Amino acid sequence: MYVLSDDDVAAVLDLEALLDVVADGLRAQGRGDVERPPRPHFPVGIDLDDDFEETGGRNDGSAPDGNDRALGTGLVMSAYVHGASTYATKIVGVHEGNSARGLPTVNASITLTAADTGRPLATMDGTRITNARTGCIGGLAARHLAVDGPVRVGVIGAGQQARWQTRAIAAAVPVESVRIYAPSESRERCAADLRARDIRAQTVPSAADAVRDADVIVTATTATEPVFDGQDLQPGALVVAVGAYTATTRELDDRTVERAAAIYADVPEEVAATGDFPTHDPADLLPFASVLAGDRGRERETDVIVVASVGTAVMDAVAAEDVYERAVRENVGTDVPLSGDEYGR
Repeated sequence: MYVLSDDDVAAVLDLEALLDVVADGLRAQGRGDVERPPRPHFPVGIDLDDDFEETGGRNDGSAPDGNDRALGTGLVMSAYVHGASTYATKIVGVHEGNSARGLPTVNASITLTAADTGRPLATMDGTRITNARTGCIGGLAARHLAVDGPVRVGVIGAGQQARWQTRAIAAAVPVESVRIYAPSESRERCAADLRARDIRAQTVPSAADAVRDADVIVTATTATEPVFDGQDLQPGALVVAVGAYTATTRELDDRTVERAAAIYADVPEEVAATGDFPTHDPADLLPFASVLAGDRGRERETDVIVVASVGTAVMDAVAAEDVYERAVRENVGTDVPLSGDEYGR
């Protein structure tokens, strides 16, 4: 099987091409042409010592799912797209204390398996793939739902996902400017990183400064309370919310949800269970796949539209297969035998 490091993944990953790959996967999900079992999430790193907070735990001593003494949350995500030659299984760790360690909050690995034989084909660092495929939500949302013309982007959050959302939006549509807010100096590093990629990014001193006059607003945080005032949204704004993924995580306030002419979700039933939509029925949320299929879209220039994402393993499956095929073609990665030669490839 192939082993692909983060450097290997970076060498072959094409963000602009990945937009179309992810769109195809989401359309397949919308048609029901996928297998996507429930994704369990569970507390990990249970620490009963008095020095829990010193080890990098949350300030309140809890994981995102509410466990009193957990250092983080583990997730397992699997998916198969009908007709594909592979299926994928991803193991994820979400550890908010990692920022103090200089490590990504989200870390992942992905195993790709042959659909016809069940033979493992590749295992790869999944963190970059997770960031890129999630970023594609913002890029595809901007491509299909943002107002016409070069867009002004406001970003709340300054971690890796803030960067990838912005990069994917810039890969999908012309970007006039990017304004970044986060409550720490990480916003300066985020803006500098984006400028190094020829994206016109600057920092602003408040969330309101990022949101006002922005055509596209991205929220990419681990917040448990709303991160901006929905009253600050200009008519026609598109909000892409990717941070909330449990009932205790929240980025959007009630005003934003009330102003939205349409709310789209990558997985409506799972998005409805997050803190962003505490009173909403899943039926109130429209599948983002319907936009990509051309069945729905922006109706009025002044409509406020929300696209919310919790992530789906379908995106991992199609993105990992694309990376694997590119790696094989370009002879990138390390081929490691796992079984005896009598079994063959």
